[in-house]
Amino acid sequence: MTSEAPNHALSGIRVVDLTTVVFGPSATQVLADYGADVIKVEAVEGDSTRFTGPTREAGMSSLFLGSNRNKRSVVLDLKTEAGRGALLALVDTADIFVHNIRPQKLKALGISRSQLCGRNPRLIYLALLGFGEDGPYAGRPAYDDIIQSLAGAADLGRLQGGTPRYMPTIAADKVAGQMAAHAVLAALFQRERTGRGQYVEVPMFECFVHFLMIEHLNARRLVGPDASAAPQEGEFGYLRSFAEWRRPYPTRDGFVCFMPYSDQNWRDFFEAVGLAEWGEDPRFATITVRTENIEALYRMLEMVIAKETTAHWLALGDRLGIACAPVNGMSDLEADPHLAAVGMFDTMEAGPDWSMRFVRNPVRLSDSTVEPRMPPRLGEHTAEVLRELKLPAAPVERTVKSRLAVDG
Repeated sequence: MTSEAPNHALSGIRVVDLTTVVFGPSATQVLADYGADVIKVEAVEGDSTRFTGPTREAGMSSLFLGSNRNKRSVVLDLKTEAGRGALLALVDTADIFVHNIRPQKLKALGISRSQLCGRNPRLIYLALLGFGEDGPYAGRPAYDDIIQSLAGAADLGRLQGGTPRYMPTIAADKVAGQMAAHAVLAALFQRERTGRGQYVEVPMFECFVHFLMIEHLNARRLVGPDASAAPQEGEFGYLRSFAEWRRPYPTRDGFVCFMPYSDQNWRDFFEAVGLAEWGEDPRFATITVRTENIEALYRMLEMVIAKETTAHWLALGDRLGIACAPVNGMSDLEADPHLAAVGMFDTMEAGPDWSMRFVRNPVRLSDSTVEPRMPPRLGEHTAEVLRELKLPAAPVERTVKSRLAVDG
């Protein structure tokens, strides 16, 4: 089954996807959601995330389901001549080849960038790496925790709470995955003008440093006469992010996010709570001085918020035009009225005795509607794709079934 419907933004674009875990699959799922024919090439053992987390069916675990919608799965043993031959035939028909295989392993498989791009000059070759190939870290194994540590994300926990800690989400994988998706779309657009493919390198470490430094490079952007001068204390970091009191505020009956931001917001808030004199305090008069005195400001705000109920502050915020929100638990999101109204959570039939709950692509294109399809079973489309390539079906079904039986 191919994506040929005329209302798909990426109709006719074929992606050969050799990625695993979350970084790569999250990127290629974006392309699949826009209508590309994403063919997920897996080893006989399958993507490891097929066996990570809760599951109702062997090889279809919750983590895998989150990043592999709208794809086809082909099992090839790339250690064999037949497997490599099938991959090369598939790449000959592709617009995009994407992998997150460490360079050493890729070389050992005999699948080089020069070989693939030489066969298909229009190919966009997308390499998803832990580290850029020009640096001393090139080729090192890279997982989300490693990248959060190296990029300074764990240190943000220390700056706020005193102890280095990882973000409670695989942020580096997902950020780099989104960067990969938009990079390959840019390369596709350029190919439309030049007719040539190109090599695209997306290193997770560099992507995450870029992501964090948008605000945290801070005063280091302001370079003096000696650009090589050592950083001074306080030059790094967006101060508001580190404030201990930057957190949901306890109310009389729960918690609330209450966020006056503009000068007018703060003046209106101070007036409403009977603290008009604080609006005249030189520490809080403008956004510049508020940022410098953010700890004192947030501490005061927390003490005031604690005196009334959550509903009181939500009503006041709405009346004054101040941003405010209840504090949703993860289990509240499916019932959130806004998310329900926009259809953010949906369900599709997965098998005779279970269905899959999923979060739709949040982006909507008015002239491109792609109906979501289930993530593929391991090797589900092997025979189908090999027939399209006019190749004999590889003898993988028995091996795949044995692999799934181990985890079933």
